[in-house]
Amino acid sequence: MSNSRVSDVNTQRVDSPAEEKASFARGAAFVDGKIVPVGDAKISILDWGFLRSDATYDVVHVWNGRFFRLQDHLDRFSRGMKRLRMTIPYSDAEIQSILQECVLAAGLTNAYVEVVCTRGIPLPGSRDPRQCTNKFYAFAVPFTWIATEEQRVRGLRMRISNVHRIAPEAVDPTIKNYHWLDLINSLFEAYNFGDETAVLTDGREHVIEGPGFNIFAVIDGIIVTPRSGVLEGITRQTVIDLAEMGGYELQQRALKVDEFRDATEIFISSTAGGVMPVGWIDGKVVGTGGRGPLTEKIQKHYWELHIDPAFSTPVSQ
Repeated sequence: MSNSRVSDVNTQRVDSPAEEKASFARGAAFVDGKIVPVGDAKISILDWGFLRSDATYDVVHVWNGRFFRLQDHLDRFSRGMKRLRMTIPYSDAEIQSILQECVLAAGLTNAYVEVVCTRGIPLPGSRDPRQCTNKFYAFAVPFTWIATEEQRVRGLRMRISNVHRIAPEAVDPTIKNYHWLDLINSLFEAYNFGDETAVLTDGREHVIEGPGFNIFAVIDGIIVTPRSGVLEGITRQTVIDLAEMGGYELQQRALKVDEFRDATEIFISSTAGGVMPVGWIDGKVVGTGGRGPLTEKIQKHYWELHIDPAFSTPVSQ
């Protein structure tokens, strides 16, 4: 998209009459070259992104008017599209301009911002994905926490699920995708036990990841996180970076269910909330209970990075 096309996108944003501003209160989306209220954003029911979960996406958040690790998210989005053999007519700089416009149109200081590429619609009667024109969408909505303020202090109640994570040989977890039925089923299982979230295993007695988050365990003073079978989260990478900066030992390796249960601290990482403690596993208190001291330090340093220009980008006015 040339600069003139970026300008065209900018001019589509309506932000003068009060009633039109109010229509963007729930968020703004980029659909078919226009910025529209998120409630008006629509895709075709025939799009394979809807019919077949044939899509990839990424999510970056804005905190206090700054995107956090925006380029890292765009790089991962680009890698996902390439591996799924998808292409869109926008460069990273043009996508960034679109995301800026979505955030500004919605008037958000703290936002959850998503980019999506779908396979699109094939020719009538065709099942050949090469005959689809890939589609690009984006939206910004108010920031969403996956843990309440109380949970971020006392810790989440987590269940080790009997549901196995989709095998990486079947669906590559490093490509962010909408194949969530295993994750959803694990949540319902957790709710049946009165718990609040779940972690799935690989079927070989190793914990992998949960619905929208990576996991970390403190074992004998060492931070451990699963190496394989997981989405390589940007927040996960931030924790790895913080461990290196803080002089904490961190290992990426297979994490057995039994040692996970016996960890002195457990925490999760996600764009939708950052670093959050786990207080119970299968009804058993983790460590001495509540948010552990190492988790609290990582959590504090994580949010401090949001004002660091090496990690954050201001939303331009």
